[in-house]
Amino acid sequence: MPPLFIPRISLVTPLPATTATTATTSSSPSHLSMRFSNIVASAALTVAALILSPTIQATPVPTPQALTPDAKAAADFVALVKRGTSGFNDWSCRPSTEHPNPLVLVHATMEVPLTNWIYMGPRFVTKGYCVFALTYGQNPKIPLLYGVNRMEKSAQELAVFVDKVLNATGADKVDMLGHSQGSIMPRYWMKYLGGATKIRKFAGIGSVQYGSTLAGIVPLAKALGLFDPIKKIIDPLCEACYQFALNSTFLNDLNEGGDTLPGIEYLLIASKTDEMVTPYTMGFLRDNNPKVHNQVLQDWCGVDLQGHVSVAYDPIVWNGIHAFFTPSADQTINCLDAFN
Repeated sequence: MPPLFIPRISLVTPLPATTATTATTSSSPSHLSMRFSNIVASAALTVAALILSPTIQATPVPTPQALTPDAKAAADFVALVKRGTSGFNDWSCRPSTEHPNPLVLVHATMEVPLTNWIYMGPRFVTKGYCVFALTYGQNPKIPLLYGVNRMEKSAQELAVFVDKVLNATGADKVDMLGHSQGSIMPRYWMKYLGGATKIRKFAGIGSVQYGSTLAGIVPLAKALGLFDPIKKIIDPLCEACYQFALNSTFLNDLNEGGDTLPGIEYLLIASKTDEMVTPYTMGFLRDNNPKVHNQVLQDWCGVDLQGHVSVAYDPIVWNGIHAFFTPSADQTINCLDAFN
């Protein structure tokens, strides 16, 4: 780059020697003001010379347009979705030899894939799984609520989604991981909608296979005659919610005649500190089936006290599920997996 040329600019007409000396030594306000003005003008003209000099070839930097608060919030949300669902629903993904079955993630009640699988989903992707996550169970009256429709209807959505995954990947079967409602609704798809022939392994976290007393609230509400009145308030918002209640018609029908199906391997993970599924053993399957693995989280790590929601963000749980889906992975799960 050639040397920068800055022209010398005379700001004022030179004074005679005697006058200049007087001006230099004078400290009157008018002279000080003139000197300050000359300095400012000199600085401004110097900057102008730098900008206008023909020896400078600079590309103008556009002034960024400020986003409105709504536009910025929308842009931030889009960026969050891209980060949180990295690799999800890549319909060009083809299963590998190590992971021959695409993995379908089924979110919990009032969740969506972004929030439910923001931790586990990308980790499965980096391990080489083809990962697919559906959004289901939207309340038609309140579009922002998902996983709240009746589970029979949500299971139909799951059936369509699994068929789409199998057609796109060319696989014969999927593996599946569900959280909370996602640990029970797919069993309806397996039992009644032909899903049993399309799945190899099924894992559930925050599992709720036989309902919950909700820390004693359900039997108390029934004893006080409040169960049905409260149900009338809850149902318009979440038709699925009361299907989780202890001895609900949905669960009794689903578990009648046995709670497992031939050819499917199950892993159900329950935490003793689950505040929603009480007692926690209600999350386990009861068939005498060698393909059923009922796992207490604290048997892997006694100090891991994750609750119903936080279990979906636990590295120990993730490693246990990864080991279940991938026999070649490390099968020893313990507290050290918190750092893995």
